[in-house]
Amino acid sequence: MFRQLFKTKNLDVILRQSEEPERQLKRALGPVDLIALGIGAIIGSGIFATVGTAVAGDAMRPGAGPAIILSFFLTAVACAFCGLCYAEFASSVPISGSAYTYSYATLGELVAWIIGWDLIIEYAVGNVAVAIAWAAYFHQLCAGIGIDIPAWLAVDYRSAVQAGTAVAHAGGQVDPSIALFYQAWVTHPTIAGIPIIFNFLAAGIVMLITWLLVIGVKESARANNVMVAIKLIILFFFIYSGVKYVKPENWSPFMPNGFSGVWVGASLIFFAYIGFDAISTAAEECKRPGRDMPIGIIGSLVICTLIYIVVAGILTGMVPWDKLGVADPLAAAFAYVGADVSAGIVALGAVVAMTAVLLVFQYGQPRIFFSMSRDGLLPKYFARVHPKFRTPHITTIWTGIVVAVISAVANINEIVELTNIGTLFAFVLVCIGVIILRYKDPDRPRAFRTPLVPYIPLLGIGSCIYLMLGLPWVTWWRFLIWLIVGMLVYFFYGYRNSELRRQQQVSG
Repeated sequence: MFRQLFKTKNLDVILRQSEEPERQLKRALGPVDLIALGIGAIIGSGIFATVGTAVAGDAMRPGAGPAIILSFFLTAVACAFCGLCYAEFASSVPISGSAYTYSYATLGELVAWIIGWDLIIEYAVGNVAVAIAWAAYFHQLCAGIGIDIPAWLAVDYRSAVQAGTAVAHAGGQVDPSIALFYQAWVTHPTIAGIPIIFNFLAAGIVMLITWLLVIGVKESARANNVMVAIKLIILFFFIYSGVKYVKPENWSPFMPNGFSGVWVGASLIFFAYIGFDAISTAAEECKRPGRDMPIGIIGSLVICTLIYIVVAGILTGMVPWDKLGVADPLAAAFAYVGADVSAGIVALGAVVAMTAVLLVFQYGQPRIFFSMSRDGLLPKYFARVHPKFRTPHITTIWTGIVVAVISAVANINEIVELTNIGTLFAFVLVCIGVIILRYKDPDRPRAFRTPLVPYIPLLGIGSCIYLMLGLPWVTWWRFLIWLIVGMLVYFFYGYRNSELRRQQQVSG
């Protein structure tokens, strides 16, 4: 049994299975689509929302202050090391499944299951967090143009209760940061005495994107390209309009909380980068993966990092760093300097940006399910491809339903850091896999080769572990519980139904 747990799947077999007509996905994406896919995933709630917390910190952890620029650079370097490893795998093994498939080919079935299970929580939790943030921005945008959407349709029940309690303890004073939640608490309807408060906006956008993804990958890519163009325009607008409000004295002290603040900031701001690995899930739908996948991964990382650093520099120059601990820091910066019209434009950009992130993440997760079920580790039902649209419609629909339901009731503050630790763990295994495959299968054709192996992968492993150590221990415990649940699922279903194990029994 022990040998079976670490039995690897032959890469040639993986490639042949992907060409079976009933399981074959449509190759429709080029390098521009992939770069746009990466930008669509990377630039989203990380820069429009999480950056505020990373700059200002909270009562428990210090923020980076103006040195958030260094946090972005530190995180970008870690992602670059991992991105080079992803690029080699994606160009050599152009298969849907991302790190799951790569781990199956190098580290064995048990590790592949762990990383696949880990990727499920990465995309699911990330989608839930982004959907909730999208709902808040969308509600704010609608209120700004005179469209009244009831607050109880834009927040979760528990946050509303907490806001009601906080205001009561404060003697009726409403903190602006909880105003929307408190409004939901005091205005919600009841049915048979049961309060009706749920995030309909978050659930609605998830289901709309799910429908778009079912009808076709090219149609989804076109929609993503449009949204990427819009949010880049909005960010350039922020840069162009915000630079005149910059006060150099706001950059002093540059590192108010020392390097520990930069470290914490990097661990939090990693949420702004988690999307680049979603590009690798599109390998099976890429026209020329050997050339285009590395271009898409590295190109999107470089472009997004440059934009992040410039935006962060202007943001911290406009507003004192300790005033940025809000959910909408870019819009709040314009409001701080009295540019309310500009704040509204940025809010629009945030809605578009997070819509694009949802699109890419909802694109990625079903393909993990698809690959795992194709290998027998999950029911074969999930490996079906739509006869007309050639998309994994079953997994797409189920993923949409689960994410929509959780988004309607979840509290964003309790789940977002799970995304970071799950992604960093996946990156570590990909870097390990590159080293193993170089020694195990050195003659395999590689359209792109990670330079300086094993040093680049080792640097990727070390930098990811370093960022993981900056996350709170409660996040580690929640992640461990998720992995334990995954192990139970594997041993009760996956191990028994593994396609690789079945083939070995037949041939043996």
